[in-house]
Formats: sequence, C-alpha cells, structure tokens
Amino acid sequence: MAETPEPPTQRAFDGIKSIEDTTTFVGLTYDKLDITASIDRVRSPKAGAVVAFVGTTRDNFEGKSVSTLEYTTYTPLALRTLSTIINSLKSTNPTTLHAISVTHRLGIVPVGEDSIVIALSTSHRAEGWRIAEECLELVKDRVEIWKREWFVDGGVWRANRDGGKGVIEDGGGGDGEEGGVPVEYLEQEDR
Repeated sequence: MAETPEPPTQRAFDGIKSIEDTTTFVGLTYDKLDITASIDRVRSPKAGAVVAFVGTTRDNFEGKSVSTLEYTTYTPLALRTLSTIINSLKSTNPTTLHAISVTHRLGIVPVGEDSIVIALSTSHRAEGWRIAEECLELVKDRVEIWKREWFVDGGVWRANRDGGKGVIEDGGGGDGEEGGVPVEYLEQEDR
C-alpha cells in the first residue's frame, strides 16, 4: 500500500513568485494561500462587485479516496502563461474588469486546503461571475501546472484539469515523459 508523500525538503523558492502591476497579479507559492490578500489586491472604487473563487483539494476523485494533491510546474513558464491569460481577459473586458489576481499553490496541498484563488473586481456581479469562470477554465486548460493525485493505493500524474485522465506512476514511460509530465519540464527548477 503506497503512502502519502512527505513534503519536499527543498523548494524551488520561498514565499511567492509573482508578476504584478497596478491592476493585475499572478503568483505561485508553496505556502497556504491568503484569500484576504487576493481580494484586497483587486478592490477598486470603480467596482460594484468583487468576486472570488477558491479551489480546494477534495477527498475523492471518480470514487477513489484522495489523500492529498501535489502540484509542480516550471515557474517562469507558468507565470508567463498566467499573465497572458489575465491580460487577454482585461483586453476583452476593458470597461468592466477593473483588477484581477490569480494565485496558485505548488507542492503538497492536503485535503480541505486551497490550491487556487482567483479574485477580480468588476462593475457588476454578473460579469464578475462570468469572467471568473472563464479565467478558471483558461488556467486549467493552458497553464503548465501538473498535479499528482495521491490515493491510498498510489499516485496519478495528470494535467491540471477536471476529469483529465492521468498516468499511473510506475516509474515512467521511456517516451520522454515521467508519470505523464514531459521530462524537460520536470528537469527544470521545480522538481
């Protein structure tokens, strides 16, 4: 029976790595996420709504008990992709989206803890809900963050999307991938 992994002893960086300006923020961290800080980053006197989405680790996936999630990435690439997404959202919603913040947690994220916080301010709530949902789907679809779901009987690497099929860990595939993650990414800063 496989055991839940111990947290890594050496992290690629401490604190939060981010790209920010006055109305946008993207960040990656190994620390617990600060929801209040995310909301405070996007407050605007122009906004009638501040919308926040918090994604948490649930205790099951497709009927299997999940003990924890583990996220990995190549930080510079993920930050660049996150920035591209939020800049695109700002350019397609220039009069309604006032500020946006996306922070994703890396490393071990136990059941019940937060893995992503998306906060944004908009003129009205309906557009806030719509843009937050669009942002989440773009992050899950495009950002180079991989997760390993740990079950009581082992782990599965998968892209950071709901329902995406994973690769059961069996020591790698010899096809340039390690557990479903391209080796060139894992050999970078956050292995």
